[in-house]
Amino acid sequence: MSDENESLKERIKDLEDQLQRKADELDRYRIEVSQTNQQLERIIAQINHEVQMAAQIQKILSPTEIPRIQGFDFSTKFLPGSQSGGDYFDIFEHEDKMKFGMVLSSCSGYTMSALFLSILIKISSKVEARKGLEPHQTLALIAKEMIPQMQAKDQVSLFYGIVDKRSYELRYSCVGNIQAFLQVFGQDSLVSLDPCGPRLTKDFNTEPQSLTVQLNPRDRWVLCSEGLLQETNSQDQVYGIDRYKHSICSAPKQGVHELRNEILYQVEKFSGRVDPLRDSTVIVVEVKDRVIKLARQ
Repeated sequence: MSDENESLKERIKDLEDQLQRKADELDRYRIEVSQTNQQLERIIAQINHEVQMAAQIQKILSPTEIPRIQGFDFSTKFLPGSQSGGDYFDIFEHEDKMKFGMVLSSCSGYTMSALFLSILIKISSKVEARKGLEPHQTLALIAKEMIPQMQAKDQVSLFYGIVDKRSYELRYSCVGNIQAFLQVFGQDSLVSLDPCGPRLTKDFNTEPQSLTVQLNPRDRWVLCSEGLLQETNSQDQVYGIDRYKHSICSAPKQGVHELRNEILYQVEKFSGRVDPLRDSTVIVVEVKDRVIKLARQ
């Protein structure tokens, strides 16, 4: 009986030792988890800080003043995304004062947007040197520089247009999901300025083309980036192109700022958010009536 008791005591002691080892292992695990969580919190805080800094840089780089171009009214708005970004736009005069250009890009992230801006700066001298460069040729130059540096997940949508004030023609080239529409004065329907290819990606192999749109008195054209159309509401519905078109058609018939404000108001009303999740940009341009009449006399 005493042998059985001793054996039982040893068994109990062995189980207690195992339990203690497990408790010690659990304590070490908890310490490691706590340390890992602290490291993750520091990394997340650093990433959030970097994202906020990138968003601020993106906002600073976006133009706050549009050049005064005779014969045209402009209204623009860039809203930085609370979760992701990558938009850039500009409206600029050419060395040939009878022309002006505009660019709107929507990149899959801040890294791609920074790459796009660096390439735009790099090729600007080439564009100026070749004054007859068509929009699709400029877009092709950008693609040639960007694609070798892109990763598989990277994407860029891009609209590049040139307006000739002599002929009042808009020549443009577009790839991806920049939504552009021409609102012809006196007509209820919108004319889609369709893209000539998919987004720029690592595997992009489309040859861009330039398209021409004739502009008439009081015509307007409207561009928006992908972020605006991708806004969602509390039911996870996407704002989408149909609501975007409706906001254009239901806006006041006069005033570029009124049209821009109506578009942004409808998006905010739909999503319930003041700040979009992703960078959102809207550009509205209207042809002035009086100047065109004088130019055509």
